[in-house]
Amino acid sequence: MDPHPFRAPALFRLPLRHSSRRPASRHPRLGALAALLAVVGLAACAPQGPRGGYYGYGQPAPLFGGPAAPAEPVPARVALLLPMSGPQAALGPAMLNAATMALFESGARGVELVPRDTRGSAAGASEAVRSALADGARVVVGPLTGAETTAAAGQARAAGVPVLAFTNDVEQGGNGVWVTGITPSQQVRRLVASAQAGGVRRVGLAGPEGAFTRQLANALRNASREAGMSAPVIVTYPASASRPQAAGQMVAQAGTEGIGLLMLADSGAQAREMAAALAAAGLGAPQTRLGGPTLWAGDATLASEPALAGALIPGPDPGARSAFEARYQSSFGERPPRLAATAYDATSAALRSVRPGDPNAPAALPVGEPLQGADGAFRLLPTGQLQRALAVYALTPGAEPQMVEPPVLPGAAGS
Repeated sequence: MDPHPFRAPALFRLPLRHSSRRPASRHPRLGALAALLAVVGLAACAPQGPRGGYYGYGQPAPLFGGPAAPAEPVPARVALLLPMSGPQAALGPAMLNAATMALFESGARGVELVPRDTRGSAAGASEAVRSALADGARVVVGPLTGAETTAAAGQARAAGVPVLAFTNDVEQGGNGVWVTGITPSQQVRRLVASAQAGGVRRVGLAGPEGAFTRQLANALRNASREAGMSAPVIVTYPASASRPQAAGQMVAQAGTEGIGLLMLADSGAQAREMAAALAAAGLGAPQTRLGGPTLWAGDATLASEPALAGALIPGPDPGARSAFEARYQSSFGERPPRLAATAYDATSAALRSVRPGDPNAPAALPVGEPLQGADGAFRLLPTGQLQRALAVYALTPGAEPQMVEPPVLPGAAGS
């Protein structure tokens, strides 16, 4: 029932030089191979060929009784847990494409990608990791969400196989699981470092009650303490609460000391309303600079609120991201979604961890080493978290956010 995985043949190890105007189905190298990988890797229950035949891209059997071709080394296997069906199915093919890019661009030989469909659910992720481990995977890339990661992590830990999950839920990291998404902690630390460099001595956070605000608040407390700043001012409120009332509470707690940088955990219309309420209550520029999470970069309506013009947000290295998108579009004929870069980065790290020719050797992730990914430089930490080289952008009315500080990779664990 389980499919054979895909191993990259030598004839496809070619530079990515295709016209971005050609549709993905007409790119004969990466585009065709990513589609083939999906068919071969995910066509469960289909009749399967022998290991030395088509599906594994091994040496074919000799014709007419001729001498057998030399045996290839047994490949090392990297599992990909992807939502190829279910509610997140639109992301699966793009993330598979990005993982395939990482394989080809790494130049790694003797490595197979073992894709499995999670169906976008915890139950599907559990089944997918069980299948991949049974097929010999020594490292797992994915799955997408925190709930899926919880479902898959136990089996991987029991097998001694590390997991590079796509989630940004910091609570999933540790004990053999790495969180590869851009986490709230990474975002907070970049903005706090920027504020400290600008002479800010106190920061704050306002946000609706929930896991995201809680993670931002914990990160803000830790980052402020490590930076030698005053304790941050943190105000949380029910999602349905009056934003003007919450703004008044923030102003009262800010007191005479004030706040140099105030992060908002709201998004969309609620973020615009909160920013306007803060400005009306007297907490705004120039004494207080507003900031927000990375996801603000995808909402062009935010900068239309005058109180949010110039608000700071952290984001990936623009040069690395632009280069990745250009290579992806050249290969597949379309622009990648944001999460495709996370799949590329996680797969790149996973490829460094396996040893071709020794498929049973435990994976050895490059913990602590600076790595270069689609979103810029990053480093795996022993804690199961990542450090990323994030830039700082400012919201600009009528335009894309403008970079105001270059990407910086923290130099030490916990910095």
